Amino acid sequence: MAKKDAIVYKYFKRVFDDYQVLVAVNPIDYSGIELIIHPGDKVEKTDMQFDEDIYEDLEVDEFVESSPLEFQLYMKKDFFERK
Repeated sequence: MAKKDAIVYKYFKRVFDDYQVLVAVNPIDYSGIELIIHPGDKVEKTDMQFDEDIYEDLEVDEFVESSPLEFQLYMKKDFFERK
């Protein structure tokens, strides 16, 4: 197994009035993904590069730890939708 496969990401979430933001952080190199879930469940995905202060930044911005399952379901949303 490659080392990248063994990484356990940390997941965070914040719900706003009409959208929510989900964040996955790789705790080794601080890379990650941000998902913005818009009304109507439209998903906007952005690859991110964080710094070592990301956990403090997320706390200040009122993000809470969240479920990897929720994050992965939104990541794979297009896969599950029937066209």
